[in-house]
Amino acid sequence: MQLSAPSYEERLTAPRSWWLICFLAGVSLGLIVLPLGTLPMLTGLAAGTAAAAVVASSYGSVRIRVVGGHLIAGEAKIPVTALGEPEILNAEEARAWRTYKADPRSFMLLRAYIPRALRIDITDPEDPTPYIFLSTREPERLADALRAAKTAATDQADQ
Repeated sequence: MQLSAPSYEERLTAPRSWWLICFLAGVSLGLIVLPLGTLPMLTGLAAGTAAAAVVASSYGSVRIRVVGGHLIAGEAKIPVTALGEPEILNAEEARAWRTYKADPRSFMLLRAYIPRALRIDITDPEDPTPYIFLSTREPERLADALRAAKTAATDQADQ
C-alpha cells in the first residue's frame, strides 16, 4: 500500500516568546536551589529550562494534515467525505466559537496563541460531533486542501 503525500501539513508550534519563558523557568529553579551551592544552581537552571522546553515542545507538536482522503488533526482522523463546507474564521469569530458559541460535543484543536481558525461541520449522521474547530495559521490553504481532497474522494467513489 502506497501512502500519498499530504496535500496540507501544518505544525502548531509554540510562539517564540514561550522559549524565553522556558529559560526564565530554569532561572527561577536555579535561584530556588542557589542556597545549596553553585553546582546545584547550575543543575537547577539546566533541569528547569529543559523540563519547561519539553512541555512547550510537546504542546506545540500537534499537527494538522490532509492526506489520503482524511483530515488528521491531533488525535482525530476524519474522512473528508464526512466533512461539510469549511468556514474560515477571523480572530473575532474564532474567539466567539471557542467561547460562548462553542458546543461541548464538538472537537476543538485550540491554540490560544493562533488567532484564526477553521470551522467545519460534520455531515456524518452517525457521528454525534456537530463540527470541528481547528486553530490554524493558514485557514485558506487548509480549506482549499480539504475541498480538493473531498473532490478527489468523490470522483474516486464515482468511478
